[in-house]
Amino acid sequence: MTTYRELTRGGISTRTAATLVGIPRATATRAPRTPAAGPALVPMNKLGVLERARILSVVNSPRFVDLPPIQIYAQLLDEGVYLASISTIYRILAENTQVKERRRLARHPPRAIPELVATGPGLVFSWDITKLPGPIKGKYYDCYVMIDIFSRYIVGAVVHASESAVLAAEMMTETFAIHGTPQVVHADRGTSMTSKTVAVLLSDLEVTKSHSRPRVSNDNPYSEAWFKTLKFAPVFPERFGSLGDARRFMDAFVEGYNHTHRHTGIGLNTPADVHYGLAAGKALERATTLAAARARNPERFNTSLDPKILTIPDAAWINQPAQQQEHQPQLAA
Repeated sequence: MTTYRELTRGGISTRTAATLVGIPRATATRAPRTPAAGPALVPMNKLGVLERARILSVVNSPRFVDLPPIQIYAQLLDEGVYLASISTIYRILAENTQVKERRRLARHPPRAIPELVATGPGLVFSWDITKLPGPIKGKYYDCYVMIDIFSRYIVGAVVHASESAVLAAEMMTETFAIHGTPQVVHADRGTSMTSKTVAVLLSDLEVTKSHSRPRVSNDNPYSEAWFKTLKFAPVFPERFGSLGDARRFMDAFVEGYNHTHRHTGIGLNTPADVHYGLAAGKALERATTLAAARARNPERFNTSLDPKILTIPDAAWINQPAQQQEHQPQLAA
């Protein structure tokens, strides 16, 4: 700016002088600010140190420690007391790093993440209950479904008019009698799932009881994925005319799913083939078919290996630990 002023005093125009020194003309011609004379004036309405300390003491008192400033302000005002404005109370709290959740909150310990693995059929069962729409709005039937997470085989599926822990225990008893008792039974935290009736049954059978974390649907992925497959199927009706209709539909759907549905998570085999140990034989037949196709038209194949989607995973996980994760087929029902 000194050079600019010297140029203008020598008769050079302000535009030319600004160009020569490389600064905008508006900046160069702006009048410089004059420093304030004397010390800064203290606002008349500024609170003193003692007043600020009193306000902080009041809002942190046992009576008000759980309340936000707006509630404290209103209660004191109703009692004929005025400490300061709401914004001033907030500023004082901010100066003391107390602008946060001031209420005493319950501290819940972190829930353990369920980590379950099944290396074969019959080891880990997952179960849940879903609603089936009845004949009129507001009327629903309860469908209890238990699935083997390794084979994706539906080992148990019953429909009742209501949800009950006793009915859930009956479904489990019948399922275990047919398919054997698993090592682990996993479920979410619904009323029937956490009931004493179910807990006693599993304890008597020496079955480990596992539950999802609260409000974490991904902890029960196999049941949730199967319910989506069920309700997004083209044959799933808008409503069921009666309890009998719902039971007949579920019997047919589960039969078709178990024995005809090629599941992407188990090498495009049917759940029944994997559950009953027939998938290995099917894999050999598929390999023979693919080898013959390569021999006939080798130019149509760029590898001698079978597609990875036809590979059956060695294990099925619920929340596989990160250090053990490998490239595995995506979970699908």
